[in-house]
Amino acid sequence: MSLIPDKIKPKQGYSHLFHLGLVVSLPIIIFIFVRLSNGFIQVALVVILLSKWRMFAVRPRYWLANIEANAVDIVVGVSTLVFMVHSSSVLLQLLWAALYAAWLIALKPSSNVLGETAQAVVGQVYGLTALFLEWPSAPLYGLVLGAGLICYVSARHFFDSFDEPYTKLLAYVWGYFGAALTWVLGHWLLFYGVIAQPTLFLTVIGFGFAALYYLDHYDRLTTLLRWEFLSIMAAIVVIVLLFSNWGSKVV
Repeated sequence: MSLIPDKIKPKQGYSHLFHLGLVVSLPIIIFIFVRLSNGFIQVALVVILLSKWRMFAVRPRYWLANIEANAVDIVVGVSTLVFMVHSSSVLLQLLWAALYAAWLIALKPSSNVLGETAQAVVGQVYGLTALFLEWPSAPLYGLVLGAGLICYVSARHFFDSFDEPYTKLLAYVWGYFGAALTWVLGHWLLFYGVIAQPTLFLTVIGFGFAALYYLDHYDRLTTLLRWEFLSIMAAIVVIVLLFSNWGSKVV
């Protein structure tokens, strides 16, 4: 999803190979900067942001639309950097670099409904996980704002793939829900390994509603399927709430 002309992205021949080489070089450069020292983390972040220069290679009136269209890609890139910084070994860092390369080469260029749905899901999961992993002790308003923004851009990316006429409204609703849930759970921020409780709940609920919307959009949603999805979502939330250790900050 971008307003950038397709001719900038060659699809065959030597130009295509050169383009793939440039794409793969981004995860490699980030990995190198992370391995050098902590002082180069900011440089790696700048490289990720500069890689999106094509958003501004159009008339200024298209800049905002391009930023919105590329927001999920930016979230995934920045989140990958966070994951690499917090990785305990070189192999894990290489794995994150490889996954980022797979995102850039295979998943990001996808323009069909399933591909863009997967992009939205990955963007939200990556973004929320990185947010709470990097700033678990941040002021609550910062976590609320960050979670709301991540949920908003992910939802907008998802609904845009269906040409939903109420995309902006639905994205605002999901962003508000993500922010509100984070505000409530942020008072007792619990972790399951590296996954924060708000991330777990928003992933389960978001995936369930996305599946229901997808099935309904293609007239494949039955009453039985609807109740099955809602029951599974409710059961997961209840089980997590009941078996969480509310007496401490970490489970």
